Amino acid sequence: MRTTRRQAMTSLAAVGALASAPAAGQLTVTIDRGTVRPLPIAVSPFAGGVAAQPEIGLQIAEVIGANLDRSGLFRTIDRSAYIQTPDDLADQGPRFADWRQINAEALVSGRVSAVDATNMAVEFRLFDVLTASERRGLRYTAPIDDWRRVAHKISDEIYSRITGESGYFDTRIVYVSETGLATQRVKRLAIMDQDGANHRFLTRGDSLVMTPRFAPDGETIAFLSFRTGEPQVALIDASGANDRLLGRFDGMTFAPRFSPDGQRLAMSLAAGGSTSLFMYDLRTQEMTRLTSGPHIDTSPSFSPDGGRLVFNSDRAGSPQLYVMDLGSGRAERISFGGGRYSTPAWSPRGDLVTFVNQQGGSFHVGLMRPDGGDERLITRSYLDDGPRFAPNGRVVVFERHDRASGRMRLFTIDVTGFNLREVATPLDATDPDWSPLRR
Repeated sequence: MRTTRRQAMTSLAAVGALASAPAAGQLTVTIDRGTVRPLPIAVSPFAGGVAAQPEIGLQIAEVIGANLDRSGLFRTIDRSAYIQTPDDLADQGPRFADWRQINAEALVSGRVSAVDATNMAVEFRLFDVLTASERRGLRYTAPIDDWRRVAHKISDEIYSRITGESGYFDTRIVYVSETGLATQRVKRLAIMDQDGANHRFLTRGDSLVMTPRFAPDGETIAFLSFRTGEPQVALIDASGANDRLLGRFDGMTFAPRFSPDGQRLAMSLAAGGSTSLFMYDLRTQEMTRLTSGPHIDTSPSFSPDGGRLVFNSDRAGSPQLYVMDLGSGRAERISFGGGRYSTPAWSPRGDLVTFVNQQGGSFHVGLMRPDGGDERLITRSYLDDGPRFAPNGRVVVFERHDRASGRMRLFTIDVTGFNLREVATPLDATDPDWSPLRR
């Protein structure tokens, strides 16, 4: 029976484990420090292929290698040093002495085969070269066109098995793409894979858009739209379809953020000379006021359990960070360093809050515990803004404005403050948000 695209996509979550025997205490990378020695890993081109795309095995290996390299925790060994061929590796298994000779400590191999004209099966194996043992083996089926997603899923499996942390490669980033003169900026929502591939625009650019934020399922995006001439929160599917206003409110609504269960939106509403936080229930369409007073409360972000919000407020005279318990409504200030604080976001792990700190003529991306402890600044530039966590809480994406060139670009950095990497975009880029792992 012919497999439909929907069925094949569902089976991307690995249809079965191949024989594997993890070796306890071997082939691990500890990532609780800022400086680590990248693990030397060989990623062999996958054997086999499909008629419509004969180079697919090489392409999958290249994406896996690039993902691992960008994490800063791995160093992919150049393929020109490989002694064993992909076919021999897939058919006979590793000749571990050959891989030790090129100083590989881990090895990835695989095979691609056609299921039918439009679908494929991909098997991969991860080996510990030093102990000559297999650590992981899985088989995926998917549409041939989705080979990049398969590569990202394999990358996540390798990352997870070696580091003990969840991966973050099978994800997307939504952001605001900008072009044009400063007085006539055209802003469009754009979405891409976390490595910049599969880039496409979600809106046409006929009205300003800002602050896109993913729902927990990764398939809906809330954002600020000026289509009516007044800032209003809108929703759009990640496919670009079903662009609609959340509702018409008595005042300007902006800075939306989904609750972890996807049933509520926290947002700011400006009316009567003040800006307060509100909660909108997507099921009942009811609005509940969370804060009040003659100050500006904005940029809410939920804790992973949905019980608290971190937000930005000038109630103390300058923009600072506060955490509110949604049960009691009580808010406590957590930022006490120098300068002005803005755009907080709670880590999916619950252990950290990221934010922007402005002081001394520079902007910094920073991190602190939700109680305000252990504050540290991990970047510094003319203007860094909009930090958001990857779904594993280990990496932060943010925008950087380059004063010399005028460019606005996206970068990622590890929470240790190391491994700064640019995420290439075709035009200027601001307001990024990182999706959950795709389903």
